[in-house]
Amino acid sequence: MSTSSEDGALVRQGYALARKVTRHHAKSFFFASYLLFGQRRKAAFALYAFCRRLDDLVDEAGSGAEELSVRLARARSRVAELYVSMPELASEEMGPPGGRLEGGVARSPWDAGEFAALAHTVRHYRIPEQPFQDLISGMEMDLTKHRYETWAELDLYCYRVAGVVGLMLTPVLGCSDVTALRPAADLGRGMQLTNILRDVREDLERGRVYLPAEELAAFGLSEEDLRRGTVDARWREFMRFQVARARSYYARAAQGVPSLTGFGSQRMVRLMGAIYGDILRDIEARDYDVFSARAHVTTRRKLALAAASFLRPESVLPRLPEGAHVPLLPGVLEERRHG
Repeated sequence: MSTSSEDGALVRQGYALARKVTRHHAKSFFFASYLLFGQRRKAAFALYAFCRRLDDLVDEAGSGAEELSVRLARARSRVAELYVSMPELASEEMGPPGGRLEGGVARSPWDAGEFAALAHTVRHYRIPEQPFQDLISGMEMDLTKHRYETWAELDLYCYRVAGVVGLMLTPVLGCSDVTALRPAADLGRGMQLTNILRDVREDLERGRVYLPAEELAAFGLSEEDLRRGTVDARWREFMRFQVARARSYYARAAQGVPSLTGFGSQRMVRLMGAIYGDILRDIEARDYDVFSARAHVTTRRKLALAAASFLRPESVLPRLPEGAHVPLLPGVLEERRHG
């Protein structure tokens, strides 16, 4: 049996590895995380590493859908392990965690150190299970769903693969106010939609089209237009709408920022929203051509946004004015269909 000192060494090793994973794969998140301190920063790294390993598992070359599905089932079981001793935080939807444990030989996405750091983070901040299981559901969508017909379908995907990350982080950032949960999920939704708008070409190369077919058609576009890299009036109008939608999610996320009480947490969230919002600005600056080059935010620009998060925090991630319209398109679609 491991001694407590050995367990502690494994946790420290896991946090160190999680930091390396975050630094390598998530430069913007790593940059913003330095507005957090001590255990909060380490916890943010551990949560990112958890998410990254799942994402890598789904994208792993040479593995069939059936094998990946088995691995995700194993991942669900490993997450359930964390909650056997904390049933009050377990997923009500999935039932008692003790009844969801599996043996099996499917490879786990995490090494022992990473999982120990994740377990330490979950216990320390009492993070509920459901967001972790919802993330795995999002990974399962990526195994079987390569096209999206409607915004409702894509919004569910954005929630599962990114909105839930906001829910995981909320306790780490010092918030127990349930009213902050929707803004936290909205930040993740906005970031994922931004990624989708930025990565249209790369996703096509991987056989995926996340942009909803119904909405493309409403603007007179098709998947073939994406393959040709068409940047015309129709595409620009479509992208203007999508950019406005993403910004509306960032603005809704700003409503929850005052609820974050952890030192540095408010600035960290504002900075993450600002960096991803700046990707939208770069897309606009490229006249919505996301096919010939990848929109990005320079280090110099990130530093400027970080400075603004200290000097003018409200300007970095502004809220929606009271009663402002959030463009979610169904009304626009109806107008176009019957106009």
